[in-house]
Amino acid sequence: MSLQILINGLATGSVYALIATGFALIFNVLKFSNFSHGATMTAAAFVAYFLVSSKGMGLTATLVAAAAAGAVIALFGDFFGFRRITLNHSSPTYFFVSSITLGTLYEGLVTIKVGSNFYNFPGFFKNSTIKVGSLVISASDAMMCIISLAALVILGYVIQKTRLGRALRAVSFDRDTAQLMGIDSTRIIQLTFVISGLLAGVAGVFLGIKYTLYPTLGSLVVKGFIASVIGGLGSLTGAIIGAVLLGLTETILLSMLGSGYSTIATFAIMLVFLLVRPQGIAGSNIQEKA
Repeated sequence: MSLQILINGLATGSVYALIATGFALIFNVLKFSNFSHGATMTAAAFVAYFLVSSKGMGLTATLVAAAAAGAVIALFGDFFGFRRITLNHSSPTYFFVSSITLGTLYEGLVTIKVGSNFYNFPGFFKNSTIKVGSLVISASDAMMCIISLAALVILGYVIQKTRLGRALRAVSFDRDTAQLMGIDSTRIIQLTFVISGLLAGVAGVFLGIKYTLYPTLGSLVVKGFIASVIGGLGSLTGAIIGAVLLGLTETILLSMLGSGYSTIATFAIMLVFLLVRPQGIAGSNIQEKA
């Protein structure tokens, strides 16, 4: 395996890590998989494209706009799709149905706006590649790795070292007990959706840069979901490890088998892994660990 393939795999895995972490955060607190996450990602990326990128305002402005749009969309979903279900302690089935409904709504609105067209972000770099000796690194891949790593490190610090993080972990352990301890569970859930939306917006831009922007871009969120399951649903560390492994596996198989068989082989390997270890890398503490 060449170093070039390893770097490409890490870049892909870093984007999957943002998606998987967004999944894991929501699962941690509300114990359901938010399947509207992909459509949130797509909608936020398109908002950033039309408001910022198409006007030539640069990568930083694009990422900020996408993150902000993702946070707003996620809050909308929490308020109109999940708040009443949460307060009523309803069955997880209602969360599932609501998330699918929201995802379909977002995707439909994006399709009405852009049709079936494909959009490309403008070139954000003067030089598309970076040469380090004989190694040629894509500037966009390097940027994805650096920004994703920075975002995940900051998130990890917030969750482990801050008062907000302690409150989030308390709510994830037991929402009712946390409420009795004086923690505003509703506010913490809102903040969790905001963080998840921020990550979705950034991931949407990265996927748009790596591939292209189109209304069903959110379907790629299945990669993040798989990574989250491989890592152990609810485990942030496991989600990141699972995402990196998925990105590396996908890239290695792509170089060996080509695009026709690499996806099938990747999913087959992941299926075998889950059959052997269904609880994921994080083990048995899915319901107990942040």
